[in-house]
Amino acid sequence: MCREADVPVWCGGMLETNVGRAGNLALASLPNFTLPGDISASRRHYHEDVVFPNFELNSDSTVSVPQASGLGVVVDRARLAAVTLHAETFRVPV
Repeated sequence: MCREADVPVWCGGMLETNVGRAGNLALASLPNFTLPGDISASRRHYHEDVVFPNFELNSDSTVSVPQASGLGVVVDRARLAAVTLHAETFRVPV
């Protein structure tokens, strides 16, 4: 809708983990996102994350968009298990 109305859009985020950061980057890389984004390197805020790779700033202060499928990140299951306090499983009846 914004693209059709020639309205530029913006995406930003500061404290997301790598999962959220990957979503920010996927959104901000779409054609009508022409305003400078506010997407920082996640490593600045988290020593260890539950997915990898860590997002780092490039020399030109940009962050590269992952090229792998999905959001382009991989869950570190061992790290996720180490920080999980409670888990719940939901099943869809067949």
